[in-house]
Amino acid sequence: MRRVPILLVRTFGFKLCGSKLRLPSRPFVSLMSLMSLMSLRVPYVLRVPGAKTLRNQSAMWYQSVRDCMTQRAATERIWRAAALMRGKDSLDSRMVRAALLTIFLLTAPAICHGQGKPEVLKVEPPNWWAHHSINPVRVMIRGRNLADARVEAAGLGIETGLTRINALGIYVFVDVKIDANATPGRRALRITTPAGTTEASFEISAPLTREGRFQGFNTDDVIYLIMPDRFSDGDPTNNDPITSRGLYDRSKTRYYHGGDLEGVINHLSYLKSLGVTAIWLTPWYDNVNHLNELEQYPDGSGGSKQPITDYHGYGAVDFYGVEEHLGTLAKLRELVDAAHRLGIKVTQDQVANHTGPYHPWVDDSPTPTWYNGTKEHHLANIFQTWVLHDPHPVAQMKRETLEGWFIDILPDLNQNDDETSRYIIQNTLWWIGVTGIDAIRQDTWQYVPNSFWRKWTAAIKREYPKVNIVGEVLDGDVAHCSFYQGGRMRFDGVDTGLDTLFDFPLLYPLRRAFAEGRSVKEIALVLSHDQLYPNPNVLVPVVGNHDLSRFMNEPGATVAGLNLAHTLIMTMRGTPQIYYGDEIAMKGGGDPDNRRDFPGGFPGDTRSAFDKQGRTSDEQLAFDYLQKLGRLRAELEPLRRGELVNLYVADQQYAYARRTERASVIVAFNNDNRPATIEFDVSTVGLADGATLTDRLGAARDVLVKSGKLKVSLPARAAGIFVRR
Repeated sequence: MRRVPILLVRTFGFKLCGSKLRLPSRPFVSLMSLMSLMSLRVPYVLRVPGAKTLRNQSAMWYQSVRDCMTQRAATERIWRAAALMRGKDSLDSRMVRAALLTIFLLTAPAICHGQGKPEVLKVEPPNWWAHHSINPVRVMIRGRNLADARVEAAGLGIETGLTRINALGIYVFVDVKIDANATPGRRALRITTPAGTTEASFEISAPLTREGRFQGFNTDDVIYLIMPDRFSDGDPTNNDPITSRGLYDRSKTRYYHGGDLEGVINHLSYLKSLGVTAIWLTPWYDNVNHLNELEQYPDGSGGSKQPITDYHGYGAVDFYGVEEHLGTLAKLRELVDAAHRLGIKVTQDQVANHTGPYHPWVDDSPTPTWYNGTKEHHLANIFQTWVLHDPHPVAQMKRETLEGWFIDILPDLNQNDDETSRYIIQNTLWWIGVTGIDAIRQDTWQYVPNSFWRKWTAAIKREYPKVNIVGEVLDGDVAHCSFYQGGRMRFDGVDTGLDTLFDFPLLYPLRRAFAEGRSVKEIALVLSHDQLYPNPNVLVPVVGNHDLSRFMNEPGATVAGLNLAHTLIMTMRGTPQIYYGDEIAMKGGGDPDNRRDFPGGFPGDTRSAFDKQGRTSDEQLAFDYLQKLGRLRAELEPLRRGELVNLYVADQQYAYARRTERASVIVAFNNDNRPATIEFDVSTVGLADGATLTDRLGAARDVLVKSGKLKVSLPARAAGIFVRR
């Protein structure tokens, strides 16, 4: 019989001390599990270190269980033991399997016995609405001593339904149904266990009026991407909050720099003057309140690795909270309302793929499969994204790419878990409903199963039909990116429902042409693959963003080249997106150098690029040019809604038309370092002989249509937007 206790020793971490089986000082099994082990009649005395009597042993054992047991560790060890015995049918193996089953069944009741009074730490979501498309809403309550809890509605207009409690008594899932006639106001969920009663706060909220909210963006818009921490510090009092001291230091590239929601509010009029009609803010989720010790990088070239902060917002520890360095939920609502008053829409950056490494779920998972893996045992992402749309992939490669943890650190959410899936969907709808935002930018789209996206997008459209979503698929391959746009069922039988994508395949040839001076023909070649998209006309062309080095850091980049790049995205099919600071030709290498503070947005700055008098000559040149493009785009309907028709393609020259039923606009580029004259047919775009066209950018002379053709002369590194007089 000696093999039985040896297996138990290996499985549960016990220690053999001579003829005695010694328990670890922090065991994970309960007193009832101890009894089940003793029922095997193992010839060893079980002792807890530091306990002199059996009574003390039992007390210390039970206290250790209450303090330290985790569902993950228990489950992993139980299954590991079962795996060791798989395929064996000896008496010993049957006894061990029976013991494991006993442990599994008796652990939870043992912990429940004698537990303290129930406590509530977090309610998600904290509020909901009557007449919502999701009713009942599933509320997740995190707390302590919630095992065997009974949850009842306290207050009129709500009732509780299905209730589930996880094995450790830390999480309760309860369905809350809201009566159609329920009046807004505070309610409560009364939680009762054998040890006592407590209440979880819950509120029925009055819905926001829909007029001027939940609008979605479209091709009439110009999107401006802001990383709030690096844009403007409008409220210095939140630079070093009490709850998260020591994370603010502008001299360190990966610390908080003080930018906040108030800073964005203060400069909405600046954005309006630039021609911006929609803003996208990087995530405002609440981040960890201490240094991130798990991610470490040098602060500058050649330095030693140092802990960082999650100032960027992509390491959430609370999906229902606003990061205190940025402001509050009330301030966020103020920002959205202020933007709407100026005709500026607001896009939220959401992250459904992963959490931050310090999220409470990492150590206390709400369900056994909430994440793909655990902190100790998970796949590392290999980023072989091509396998995700491969109809015959290597299964393990696909799994590592879809389920792997980014940089082997960021916990990967398992959207195939029903509770995880429902949580993410409700969280998305909650943010829309409480803030009145208009659109969503979804991070790392391709790393989440398409089957989930179908449910997620459908839930958004049911409640907010006009809210649209742009997905991030950071790849230069049109075939790869187009696979994810909704509107067409793919080989996997799924239509994701995704409205649009960032046009990264266009970004790379755009940069090579206008920064490095390479051929512009590559741009036309990429556009020739538009037929792979269900709807290329709503794509979002970009010059740069927060994950890429800035345009001005490309080899050979000049302000003239940047102006050409901006001309392309502001006149191309789709909705253009500008990265904060590109309007003043900001420089910046890779992350985090591409996230420099906007000059003049912070106390102590020696100048302000928000004002003309604070800009350098190059900054003013770039600003004026983009501002002019914004005005022309707003004025000329074909630039926003017209069909794209290529008219001329050469190595360094390119021309196309944007045509509607009412008008056509001709856009021409000369990327060469010397002047060029090109001639092309315009009879197909509704321009008759004798029509005179004026370059609204002022680079070229007026031109006349002759014999169905247009002859255009452009200076070196220049573009023209030709409009009929």
